[in-house]
Amino acid sequence: MASDPKKLRQEPAEPDEREEAARRRFDDMSERDEELCNDKEIDDACLDVYKDVEKGFSDQWERANAQMDYWDIYNCELGAKQFYSGNSKIFIPIVHDAVNARVTRFVNQIFPPSGKNVEVITSENHPEAMMALLEFYIRKARLRSAVLPALLKNGDIEGQRNVYMGWIKNKRHVTWRVEKKPTVEDDPDIELDEDEPYWDIEEDTIEHAYPDVEVLPDADVLVLPFTARSVEEAIAMGGSATVLRRWSKSRIKQLIRDGEIDKDKGEILIESFSKRDAAGTPDKQQAIVDSAGIKSESGKLFALVYETWTMLNIDGERRICRMRFGGEKLVLTCKRNPYWCDQVPLLSSPTNRVEGSFKGRSEIKNIETIQYAANDAVNEAMDSAAYALLPIVMTDPAKNPRVGSMILSVAAVWETNPKDTQFAQFPPLWKDGFEIVQSCKQQIFQTLGVNPAMMPQQTQQKGGKPTQAQVAQEQQVDVLTTADVVTGLEGDMLTPILRWFVYLDHQFRDKPLTLRQFGMVGKEMNMQEIEPVQMDRRWEVKWFGVEAARSAQQMQLQMAGLNMVRGIPPQQYQGFELNLAPVLQTFLENLFGPRVAGEVFQDIRKRLSMQPEFENTMLEAGFQVPVSPLDNDQEHLKSHMQAFQEHGDPTGAFREHMMRHQMQMQQKMQAQMAQAAQQQMGGPQGQQGAQGGQPRVGARSNGPRGGQNPPGVIHQDRLRDASAMPRARGM
Repeated sequence: MASDPKKLRQEPAEPDEREEAARRRFDDMSERDEELCNDKEIDDACLDVYKDVEKGFSDQWERANAQMDYWDIYNCELGAKQFYSGNSKIFIPIVHDAVNARVTRFVNQIFPPSGKNVEVITSENHPEAMMALLEFYIRKARLRSAVLPALLKNGDIEGQRNVYMGWIKNKRHVTWRVEKKPTVEDDPDIELDEDEPYWDIEEDTIEHAYPDVEVLPDADVLVLPFTARSVEEAIAMGGSATVLRRWSKSRIKQLIRDGEIDKDKGEILIESFSKRDAAGTPDKQQAIVDSAGIKSESGKLFALVYETWTMLNIDGERRICRMRFGGEKLVLTCKRNPYWCDQVPLLSSPTNRVEGSFKGRSEIKNIETIQYAANDAVNEAMDSAAYALLPIVMTDPAKNPRVGSMILSVAAVWETNPKDTQFAQFPPLWKDGFEIVQSCKQQIFQTLGVNPAMMPQQTQQKGGKPTQAQVAQEQQVDVLTTADVVTGLEGDMLTPILRWFVYLDHQFRDKPLTLRQFGMVGKEMNMQEIEPVQMDRRWEVKWFGVEAARSAQQMQLQMAGLNMVRGIPPQQYQGFELNLAPVLQTFLENLFGPRVAGEVFQDIRKRLSMQPEFENTMLEAGFQVPVSPLDNDQEHLKSHMQAFQEHGDPTGAFREHMMRHQMQMQQKMQAQMAQAAQQQMGGPQGQQGAQGGQPRVGARSNGPRGGQNPPGVIHQDRLRDASAMPRARGM
């Protein structure tokens, strides 16, 4: 951990190659970091873009305000659109429950229980290390717990899903104990026992870097022209993509220190702070925080900044640039696209696409009035119930002069004739109100595509339980609805997010830091470096979680098919060669996940010998490095022993690795002796059975009759097409 990062590179290139690569990288970064707004022509072009952006946000003002009403419906907040105004103030959470049911079902479908969410398609080898690293980034970016639930809610409520990609880098100053042996350099005046170790304290600064996926509210995103089908098409048509940022003083000062914005212009922006939003754009994030009970402090100031991506003419060439505006005449910065992939980090897709429009239609728009009607009905019903729960007392005041003494209380005594006093019941109108609410609930669930299979309770009908055919039909509708939504989400958002993980990893990941953090995975990732121009050619990443969860019987059919295929004789497929290695790799990855599968089914190319100095670097960091059969054990032991004496072995990694080298030397010696003895005896002794306990060719591997299958296995008689509806009993 405290070793020199320069030692962590596996095979350093030649000096000329390193210098050339460093020069190209420095030139590219210098060009992308060049400030362009100092040029008068570029500054004027930026101000023209600002006018279009300002008008664009004004044009989508009504959409942004409608989305605030939709969020009030989801957050169960009564507003001015309620028709009935009585004593009861109840908001029945029909839309809230429906949206949460959709989010729960879709998230569970996107992330399968097997844990394999990524598929890397390549024409060469099978990059398990790339898959394992992307799986780590998925967990680190909290796609499962934070990003996808918020993204799906935004899609249903606002009609648009927006994420912004970035890279986070944090520094930590860590301290740990290290066991060392005393030397003369430590204390030349005192005689120390060199065999007695002592504990020392070491410190180091560790950088923790990973991708960031930021979910954006639709009111803060503007893509021009409005008729573009994607962000890429909008930029290519001469339009722009803008994200609204609300920066505090500390945020602006941080950007000034990082060199993101000019210091003088940043100071001007701090001086012109105003809490009033210049464009009057609703702040959806602040509204959600208020609904959770957290109120903003009075007098809190922020600066509204437009972060715009567009194409500008720079030195006769059209380049994608990122500009930030602090006002009508204040261009904070304008630089070329800082990302090597030269793509806009804004990913946006509509939930329900409207032909001829970039943004989609909200799911809540069609059921807004029905939710308000349900609220009015339930409030009227509860006001009626208040009267229905109290009896009406009717008495004749001429025959009962002591009406004032008739008080409702425990063990009360009324001095009156029972025939002169009667009780009446208020009509139970609340029952009719609840029936209206139930009808509104069914209509809202139907519009949002929520069926009883998504809800905690099953369908309940008057007169008995639902039949098997009805339950099967509901489950089939649930499967089709879920597959339709998650398939579109996979292609529009999840797969592009994985591609951005690769882009960001290639640009910002430092090999030594990754090696420290990921161990053997980091070592393999260093060997599987992906060039940007090869990302969509030789390499392709795809979200696999949706496909993995579509059919629970897929793995069982693969097992049966694999045993059948291996029994086909080669003469029946002349001109072809049967290679089962990719099938076995895919099967084991689906079964155990990409991390464990790489250890169970190993590629022999990964067992090639490494330099002992490179192994020493990993052993110093405490990683377990396996030995390779191609290693020169004596040479490796000599190098490891020297590093062990210089740096010590606080984690025991050196001793374990050297012991494995010694065991491998003994195995090689025993193998040589056995081979020599076999040659003296006149050849091999014979072979074991042909099958070796394997199942008969073409048959399925099954347990003895009467045995029990593993939990969750699908019975042979129930293997069917996942898209077919089961039959009801008795049919």
